[in-house]
Amino acid sequence: QVQLVESGGDLVQPGGSLRLSCAASGSRFSIYTMGWYRQAPGKQRELVADITSGGNTNYADSVKGRFTISRDNAKNTVYLQMNSLKPEDTAVYYCNTKPWRLAWGQGTQVTVSS
Repeated sequence: QVQLVESGGDLVQPGGSLRLSCAASGSRFSIYTMGWYRQAPGKQRELVADITSGGNTNYADSVKGRFTISRDNAKNTVYLQMNSLKPEDTAVYYCNTKPWRLAWGQGTQVTVSS
């Protein structure tokens, strides 16, 4: 059973940057398309970025040009570099496959506020 552990969330001012990490256990990580999802209070969980096993990426319109997803298959880790953060980016961020099929991790809280 693959387990996912997200980290890197923090309180940051608008315009700031954060880098999130997601470490996955298991030997099949490299074959999965991985995604970063987020859930804001009172809203449904949404996919914000994904990356295929070959490194092709897709982004939600709301984060395009500001967020960058990447992966290191040797480390079983997927990253999300977030720049020019806005208050509306405030959410708990999770990683999972796309479409999601693994148990959700605990997520990491990102709060954008002055």
